[in-house]
Amino acid sequence: MWMVRILVIYDSASGNTELMAQAVAKGAEGVSQAEVTLKKVDRVALEDMLNSHAIMIGSPTYYGLMSAKIKDLLDRSVKIHGKLEGKVGAAFTSSGGTASGAETTLLSIIEALLIHGMIVQGRHEGKHYGAAAVGKPNDRDLAICKELGRRTAELAKAIFSK
Repeated sequence: MWMVRILVIYDSASGNTELMAQAVAKGAEGVSQAEVTLKKVDRVALEDMLNSHAIMIGSPTYYGLMSAKIKDLLDRSVKIHGKLEGKVGAAFTSSGGTASGAETTLLSIIEALLIHGMIVQGRHEGKHYGAAAVGKPNDRDLAICKELGRRTAELAKAIFSK
């Protein structure tokens, strides 16, 4: 049976972004024919990205930007530039407070996805650029993460199903 391959990549020092990544993966797993892989950024190979239909990336917010480990992965992805075109992408982040750079972190990840030629779906009702939480994600934050995972997996399935 054909499966849409979803890769959820995350970095997390405090565990907050990891909780979000688990919820994103759970949301994607709820889509029929979705095969979801959840990996901490240290364990991600460029081949993992090439073998996926959708890639969702989560990072803590550090000075309004993604973490150095996520940035390093994206910097190394220049080796596969042009080979992610048409795949589906999404971003999520946790930050230390309100107005502390969550949106700019999401946009920095999305910029890299767009430069790869990936498709990024927005959200019309709040959290337009991806899921974001302040500190430990609460139940509402985790529900938005699950929605992000589901919507991204559904979009990838619609694009790549045979």
